[in-house]
Amino acid sequence: MFGMSGRALSFGVMAEAYERFRPGYPVELFDTVMAYAGHPVRTALEIGAGTGKATRLFAQRGITVTATEPDGAMLAELRKHVPADVRTVQAAFEDVRPGVRYGLVYAAAALHWTNPEGRWSRMAALLEPGGVFASFGGPVQLADPAVEEAVRAARAPFLESEEVPSPDGTPPGHDMQWPGTELQRSESFTGVQQSVIERHLTTSALDYVGHLSTVSAYLVLPTVERDQVLGQIMRVLPERVEIAADITVHLARRRYEQQSASPG
Repeated sequence: MFGMSGRALSFGVMAEAYERFRPGYPVELFDTVMAYAGHPVRTALEIGAGTGKATRLFAQRGITVTATEPDGAMLAELRKHVPADVRTVQAAFEDVRPGVRYGLVYAAAALHWTNPEGRWSRMAALLEPGGVFASFGGPVQLADPAVEEAVRAARAPFLESEEVPSPDGTPPGHDMQWPGTELQRSESFTGVQQSVIERHLTTSALDYVGHLSTVSAYLVLPTVERDQVLGQIMRVLPERVEIAADITVHLARRRYEQQSASPG
């Protein structure tokens, strides 16, 4: 398990690039979460907020958001871009103490960095009874198979894969993906749903490589190797690239009655 590993804490050195090159989140995502909630949500806690891409989506639509992020550089970048009423806390998920309960707790492409031990009982303790948990994200992938193969070949001498494998070993083709698989096993949550928001974007080769420079698999490479592999990839890309950036959304509801013996 990754936990708060080197990869998890590798992003701060690239906070400005992360803000520039990572795509934001569409209004459709907000609508999906609110439709599941079934009523107005007043308060939300965000886990691993990064530079605030998802923070903005929820805070700009009237939800009082508390954004937590363990990396100080990422949090400083977030504060430049979010509404002034967003509360920011430098903390890993494991360091967030129960007390205040929220109508929504969510993680945007950050949940896999959290410690699996007691994850769901800890999550439930942060939610109001009947409150909603949401996790969403997905890889940015090249849409053209020929371009993808050229990039794979350019990357191969330095890096086998860019992906973070499923924390519980769920294969990519399984009907229910992680973290839905864990949520289904948790006694703390019910009503697990999975959906996909399709998203296709066009970007320049330079911006696509900029995005790769913010991916943890590249960030943990030695600087010389990272520069070499990104340079190799840049050389095989067309001037403009089509990317698929589908967002997989997992939603669940905290049970109204917690079972005291729940392992999470």
